[in-house]
Amino acid sequence: MAQILRLVLPAMIGLGVASVAGAHNLDGSPGYLLTTSVLLAVGLYGSTFHIDLTEARRDRKTIGLAVTVGVLCKAVLIGGFLALAWWEPLFLVLGVAVAQIDPLAVASIMNHPTMTKRAKSILASWSSFDDPITVIVSVYAAAMVSGLTDAGTTLVAGSSSGSYLRDLATNAVFAGTAYLAWRLLRRWPKAEYALLAVLLAGAVWQFAMLGIAIVGLFLRPPIGRQLTWAVQGAVLAASFLLGLLLLDGVDLSRGLALGVVAFGAQIVVGFALTRHLPRPDQVHLAFAQQNGITAIILALVLEAQFDGVIAVVAPAILVINLIHWASNTVIDGRIRSAAPRAEVQD
Repeated sequence: MAQILRLVLPAMIGLGVASVAGAHNLDGSPGYLLTTSVLLAVGLYGSTFHIDLTEARRDRKTIGLAVTVGVLCKAVLIGGFLALAWWEPLFLVLGVAVAQIDPLAVASIMNHPTMTKRAKSILASWSSFDDPITVIVSVYAAAMVSGLTDAGTTLVAGSSSGSYLRDLATNAVFAGTAYLAWRLLRRWPKAEYALLAVLLAGAVWQFAMLGIAIVGLFLRPPIGRQLTWAVQGAVLAASFLLGLLLLDGVDLSRGLALGVVAFGAQIVVGFALTRHLPRPDQVHLAFAQQNGITAIILALVLEAQFDGVIAVVAPAILVINLIHWASNTVIDGRIRSAAPRAEVQD
């Protein structure tokens, strides 16, 4: 519930400011895309910075499938179903925007008493790496829908598989170059700070969001506390920006549908990818869908290209987080009540 309040309160303040100032068409301002790109880069780097690599290696196959096949399957399930139901191609983009699991929300439940250490490790890695993959997929989904709806595209010039592969290659080169630079400079710890600043700027300039997420796995100067503050600040800023753009209202029916179907897609994919895990771990991962900073920023970026994205995604994020809170409250209660019975039978 605290995660929901952290998203809702800044958005309400932003909406109030926009109402008083009469602010419209902010998504067309010169610094809008730059601001959202900076927030996204900070959020993605922060999401991978705290991953426990030793634990993650144990289930690298499951994590790899989750952040590749899982993300694509969820996006297709969400966007495809709703696009057909509403006969609206824009849902193909909206489905991608909410397909990821928010790593900040996941971080807040890492002390969860009914989750095993293994489930926490999988969920932490899953939520951290599905974000940059979603960002890349959203760019090409937006380009594809632009062709279907005659909307102008502001993010990429095309949506061909060649462009997609080139973008992945760009991110790989970015991450590889960063790794070599880190290996050369790590004997001088203070140089890591300058390298990180340069890489964040480069990621924003080239929109190399997968690259900066990979950088978080090895470039780890002692800034854990400061980075946590920076990411939390990015969440508040993104939510505030979201509120500024809610002046024209929300689309409750489509937002509700998007939220419910997104959570359902996580249940389907979560169970399918974790069949080898114990049942309690399966349930926790299947009901793990939460949205936060990445979904908000993707909505902010896409709003500059498609009018009405925020009006749908904003209520969807609220619906998804409310379903997560309610369903996991029930699940935890059942797990706790089952534990004493198991001890008595033993």
